[in-house]
Amino acid sequence: MTSDLLAPLDLAFWNMESAEHPMHLGALGVFTAHSPTAGAHAADLLSARAAAVPGLRMRIRDVWPLGFPGAFGGAAREPAPDFDPLAHVTLHAPTADFQAEAGRLMQRPLERERPPWEAHVLPGEDGVSFAVLFKFHHALADGLRALTLAAAILDPMDVPARRPRPLEPPRGLLPDVRRLPGLVRGALSDVGRALDIGASVARSTLDVRTSAALTARSTGTRRTAGVVVDIDDVHRVRKAVGGTVNDVLIAVVAGALRRWLDERGDGSEGVAPRALIPVSRRRPRTAHPQGNRLSGYLMRLPVADPDPLGRLATVRTAMDRNKDAGPNRGAGAVALLADHVPALGHRLGGPFVGQAARLWFDILVTSVPLPGIGLKLGGNPVTEVFPFAPLARGQSLAVAISTYRGRVHYGLVADAEAVPDLDRLALAVTEEVQTLITACDP
Repeated sequence: MTSDLLAPLDLAFWNMESAEHPMHLGALGVFTAHSPTAGAHAADLLSARAAAVPGLRMRIRDVWPLGFPGAFGGAAREPAPDFDPLAHVTLHAPTADFQAEAGRLMQRPLERERPPWEAHVLPGEDGVSFAVLFKFHHALADGLRALTLAAAILDPMDVPARRPRPLEPPRGLLPDVRRLPGLVRGALSDVGRALDIGASVARSTLDVRTSAALTARSTGTRRTAGVVVDIDDVHRVRKAVGGTVNDVLIAVVAGALRRWLDERGDGSEGVAPRALIPVSRRRPRTAHPQGNRLSGYLMRLPVADPDPLGRLATVRTAMDRNKDAGPNRGAGAVALLADHVPALGHRLGGPFVGQAARLWFDILVTSVPLPGIGLKLGGNPVTEVFPFAPLARGQSLAVAISTYRGRVHYGLVADAEAVPDLDRLALAVTEEVQTLITACDP
């Protein structure tokens, strides 16, 4: 294993972190236990297997020009010489509430001096279940990479072998002069894209209609909740009104927010929070598969619309418009600008970028891919997987969504003091799905 310089977006995530706003991803997997000691056995397996996974041995360290010319102020992944998997895997006391424990653990930042990941094993008091909370720093892995690392310490899966990729011919150190016109056009295109993104961000801050319930003074506390929805119900709605599964899932979030705001007395009339929908730009077999390759779509959630099918139609139209423009344009593509900022700029400006997120969007709604095959640990099958996203400064709520084994899992993360009624929002998600089904019936 060798050192690997952090990509610009990874470096941005590393530098915008604070004690109140840790930048780690989370996933809570719930397992069916074959015995009361299954949780302890799972912790032993995770510790033993982690030592053999190269990506879990990587720490993030500051670098200087001597090692990476031109990277002053940057950081790199490098093998931790004293890596101890027992420092990353923790077996906790039995609990009756996996989500309550997950919220408490999600609020703790990862240790920055060692490989930035943790696995917390939570035995169930019932003796027939246990859960594992995985935490990965966003600078170490995006959602897809985090899934790959977590899968590497679960039970081996039978996957089809990939066809080997032909080797590419070596390239010279100097660019081919025949490519210079294309390089110039690409540079001009990047400038135009940056100006377009900046103008779109400025427009998105005008006429902001959100709710105080979605903003919060940083307390550093976290609360989590999970919702499970049958994918057949989602397809039932999609087939009735058109669009995509993702359109339906986002519309469910809009409807649930409307219910939640009205019930807590904040009112939903006139509210249209800006939702950031991350879009992966990762391509298979990229040169740096561990780096974040993200863009995003920005859209206003139709929370004020009382008609569930009207909300879904608005979401569908907004998503179609975003897809037509592509992930390289518009206010949601701010992450692409990270590539144009020098390493020292990320180091000095990271705290300010974190504070500016509130001006850019009000709530994060992201999808995390999961494999279609069943996951196991020590022969104990995974029954539920709830993804958790980082919470941006000044925001009180984030939503992550995964589909696993025919069921959709919503993972909700909130500031615990700002949103003490997160369970009520979780219930509103379930109620909104039923409302859409009823509205689609003849």
